Amino acid sequence: MTSETLLDVKGLKTYFSLESNKTAKAVDGVDFDIHKGETVALVGESGSGKSITAMSIMRLIPEPPGKIVEGSMKLEGKELLQLSHKQMNKVRGNEIGMIFQEPLTSLNPVFTVGMQIAEPLRKHKKMKKKEAYKKAVELLKMVGFPNAEQTVNEYPHQLSGGMRQRVVIAIAMACNPKLLIADEPTTALDVTIQAQILDLMKELKEQTNSAILMITHDLGVVAEMADKIMVMYGGQIIEKATVKELFNNPKHPYTVGLLASMPRIEDEKERLESIQGTVPPSHSFPEGCRFAPRCKHAMDACTKAVPELIESENNHKVRCILYNGEEVIIHDSHQ
Repeated sequence: MTSETLLDVKGLKTYFSLESNKTAKAVDGVDFDIHKGETVALVGESGSGKSITAMSIMRLIPEPPGKIVEGSMKLEGKELLQLSHKQMNKVRGNEIGMIFQEPLTSLNPVFTVGMQIAEPLRKHKKMKKKEAYKKAVELLKMVGFPNAEQTVNEYPHQLSGGMRQRVVIAIAMACNPKLLIADEPTTALDVTIQAQILDLMKELKEQTNSAILMITHDLGVVAEMADKIMVMYGGQIIEKATVKELFNNPKHPYTVGLLASMPRIEDEKERLESIQGTVPPSHSFPEGCRFAPRCKHAMDACTKAVPELIESENNHKVRCILYNGEEVIIHDSHQ
């Protein structure tokens, strides 16, 4: 892993116009960077803005109703927001690959697996049809298909969920992208297949030195895969740290709650902890801290202004006014 920045996102705001003349601030001022060869996890509950962040990087936000209204996204210094649609098409699948959440909907049912893997190779690498098919067989072998020569002529409906997800990974990795965005890549899979897919992604990353942005709500996956972790809530990043630092020393009350809700082998609990309430809809965020209505540490000041992302020791950043002054440690029942 190098310290060279691959992707630099600053002040990203992606809003959606709703019929009721309201604006949904799905992503609201997000900053982060990803270094070459690094795996960064973006975690949070459903509705926190994780997938919209990924779709913004890919420039796949449907306009209207959505729009990237502000910010900067630089891939190796190249501003993605200034690229034309034609230029962005050359980036997608070539420099940035994406593993979508549901493999059944991201594969075309009327084309063979081989055709779908060969397409980015023919488009971006200008390979002839025969050469692209040969490479498709190699990629299928790389992602664990023993009968790749047969699979290349099969259709998505002939494959299991785990196999389809492997095909999606083969398509995403076909052109050796610099950045791989994996949006909940193991959600629909059973536990043994999940482990195989994660091992496969780790192997491919080592072989190609791609960086990975892993979007998930599964903290077990994060512990297994990531170097750094960003916790997202209400369209904002509320905590950032290395995985080891964040698991050992969670600071934001939301992160503490997320970790407390994880089942642990050493704990003999009747019930798991839970965070009361739900993520507020992105068209009606509360004033001030967006987590305040669910936070057991909330005070009057929390409802006045949105807290800044403050850096403490070990390059650990947290968006919470409890840390504006003295260092505070929030203990929860799991610590």
